[in-house]
Amino acid sequence: MAESEYINVLPQEDRSAGMGIGGLILLGLQHTFTMFGATVLVPYLTGIPVNVALFTAGIGTLLFHWITKWKVPVFLGSSFAYIAPIIAVTMYYMNQAGLNYNSINDAVAAGVDLRPYLAYATGGIILAGLVKFGLGFLIKLIGIRRFEKLFPPVISGTMIILIGLILSPVAIQMASNNWWIALASLITAVIARLYFTGFSRLVPVIWGIIVGYIVAALTGNVNFVEVGKASWVGIPEFYLPKFSLYAIATIVPVAIAPSVEHFGDIFAISAVVGKRFFEDPGMHRTLMGDGLATSVAGLLGGPANTTYSENTGVLAFTKAFNPWIMRITAFFAILLAMVPKVGAIVRSIPVPVMGGIEILLFGMIASIGVRTLVVNKVKVDGRNLVTMSLMLVTGLGGAVFKAGNFSLQGLGLAAIVGVVVNGIFVLTGASDD
Repeated sequence: MAESEYINVLPQEDRSAGMGIGGLILLGLQHTFTMFGATVLVPYLTGIPVNVALFTAGIGTLLFHWITKWKVPVFLGSSFAYIAPIIAVTMYYMNQAGLNYNSINDAVAAGVDLRPYLAYATGGIILAGLVKFGLGFLIKLIGIRRFEKLFPPVISGTMIILIGLILSPVAIQMASNNWWIALASLITAVIARLYFTGFSRLVPVIWGIIVGYIVAALTGNVNFVEVGKASWVGIPEFYLPKFSLYAIATIVPVAIAPSVEHFGDIFAISAVVGKRFFEDPGMHRTLMGDGLATSVAGLLGGPANTTYSENTGVLAFTKAFNPWIMRITAFFAILLAMVPKVGAIVRSIPVPVMGGIEILLFGMIASIGVRTLVVNKVKVDGRNLVTMSLMLVTGLGGAVFKAGNFSLQGLGLAAIVGVVVNGIFVLTGASDD
């Protein structure tokens, strides 16, 4: 395959270059606000202690940066892919113990300590992380050039577009809780990015949150009760994992889907920053770092980790790419886990405030995917047109592939469809006109 057929990215100016520690800390705080809602939502839905999830997200991000030679500006937060299997395993072992509740929320409301039952799920998460790590090692064995052949620009660009489009309904749903508040944060962020100068231009998300929060507070849409009740110091409620065949069979197969989605995330971050991270430090290292972070999270009682597209959107919006910003965000996550009062303040930010911001961020990701297709001069005709069409409809249309406890949908399924279809077209000499 000629060099021109490999995935190309355009070099980008890093607006955080030469910035002092104070500025980097503020940029890290901006990413903290962005990742917080999704990171704590997973523990809320599964019963995992919120402070454990925040702690393991922070530790996992630092481990990822270590494995990837401190080069990739990525934050790892709680993975949504494991929500259903975690709940299934937890409910199964609660029923085995004679605790017959209809949902996790009912058990939490009754004061049940879920950790003895969640422990089976986190045992499965440890092994799921090892599967990711093993897949990363496999990529290292086959070589990046062979790997790139599986994901030519037509597939990688479409995957990036799908990341933004798949997430877009979440942003609209969050904003629709109160469109006036959402628009206040959205418009402020746009004005800050396009019309402010100096450092203020690099923190449009913080400006959007501040204005949105003020508007929400003035209209009586901020609940300060939890802030008043929260303590200043708290130790995360860690617990040891347990292992069972049922939990392993339910959770470990799920690792395949986030692993495939990981490829799209790294292609996206490469396109945003303008560096070929899938080659240096390499997709094998990024996936191994993701897997190690997930296994360590399971060991401490947290949910599986995954690269966060929300933070990639912030990178695209601000063009501040210093990886230290994400490591500072990781330290903030650990701080939030240890200081419940601060966590409660962040949690008091109304959903529409972040919804308005994410409308912009998710749209930026999809736009980066379009740019990837343009930069690589992908001819949208013939077999490329068919490949993109099948990927877009599969990824957005709600298609699900199931085999026992294993299921694949969304970006993961679209990527597999793209790889298989494009491979068939190449092997059979299908027309590209």
